[in-house]
Amino acid sequence: MKPINKLIQQDGAIQDRSIYWDEDIYQKEMEEIFARCWLFLTHDSVIPEAGDYQVTTMGEDNVIVARQKDGSLKGFVNSCTHRGNYVCFSEGGNARSFVCPYHGWAFGIDGQLIDVPLEEQAYFNDIDKESLALKHVRIESYKGFIFGTFDEEAPSLGDYLGGMAWYLDSFMDVPGGMELIGPPMKSILNCNWKNPSENFIGDGYHVGWAHASALEIAGGALASMKGLNDYSPNSGLQVTVPEGHGFGVIWDAAAALHPGPPGVAYQKWLDERSPAVRNIVGETREKFYNGHWDATIFPNCSFLYGTNTFKVWQPRGPRQIEVFTWTLVEKEMPEELKQMIHSDNMLTFGTAGILESDDGENFENCTHSNKGYATRQGTIYLGMGRGRERTDPEMPGLVSDGWVNESSTRGMYRRWAELMEGKSWDELSKTTKVSK
Repeated sequence: MKPINKLIQQDGAIQDRSIYWDEDIYQKEMEEIFARCWLFLTHDSVIPEAGDYQVTTMGEDNVIVARQKDGSLKGFVNSCTHRGNYVCFSEGGNARSFVCPYHGWAFGIDGQLIDVPLEEQAYFNDIDKESLALKHVRIESYKGFIFGTFDEEAPSLGDYLGGMAWYLDSFMDVPGGMELIGPPMKSILNCNWKNPSENFIGDGYHVGWAHASALEIAGGALASMKGLNDYSPNSGLQVTVPEGHGFGVIWDAAAALHPGPPGVAYQKWLDERSPAVRNIVGETREKFYNGHWDATIFPNCSFLYGTNTFKVWQPRGPRQIEVFTWTLVEKEMPEELKQMIHSDNMLTFGTAGILESDDGENFENCTHSNKGYATRQGTIYLGMGRGRERTDPEMPGLVSDGWVNESSTRGMYRRWAELMEGKSWDELSKTTKVSK
């Protein structure tokens, strides 16, 4: 494996192609990124009651998140401490315990070992149940969005989100909060996990070209961008924060991919809610509330606010991911509006969505072009808008005028490199403070 400063160069603008293909790099990512960072797991709306649980993955570790009797959350690895089998084979539900099908070891909803068959007769009561609990996962929630980390030394979730939290509050702090409509749609893409993460964090450049036909069919406010013919730097901006998260926003376009009468209903909702949002988060973030976002919470959680698709790109090796897709809605929306947004999400960014299909093909080709040895010796370039980033007295991070930019993607790769170098959270926090 090459040195990290050869894999990412020029402040994140140049990437060595091997980072999308090599097994050694992927295993290093599992150690330095997926075993240390905060990873999205589920949402309060998915597991609201005591005993509710959700099974998901952190990197390639299978984990369970469960609601406790006191309303708190606990997370643990879904692997029996006896011989390693899964203790839960369903994707979610409600349970009082988890029982391994191999030898019958039973674990409580808190992950503690509570029953061992033949404990007296075969183990002679000489077994330390406390030490044989399921491996602990640290769990925290931000505005109902539940994340986990294996790293006890990691900063709090709020500190990990850093300046991104200020922007997330634009829609997460609406009256009643947000929820996810599931169960998630699932699909497999034969690509590296970084390809979709970088696309969602800031690739406004591809929208008018890769989605030209889809935009023409969909119509609405974004149809004029077809063919990259209509773009104004004043139409939005892009943001990157030192923690590696980022997004681009198109002003006044939240309902842009909900054309026709349904879009009118959504726009009416936004117009009616805006004064309440302004009272809670202020005038600047009200503007973000009415914009359309493409965003990634580093490393692998992405969303489009407005289209309201919410995704996790679960790595399954260096050249494959499993995609989990929910619909993001406000809890206080009328049920009819929620279902309209859910339907539009399936049509655009669901498993067979017209926009998802465009993106999936590009993600896969961007990964598999690197199969060739000679190709893999080269680099690729993300220099759009470099040197034009600015700070803002109110908005955290670095801001670039125009949502067609690559500053947030460079920010993602800067953070990737810092973590892959094995820097401690202490060192990373100093970098964050300097960058701010």
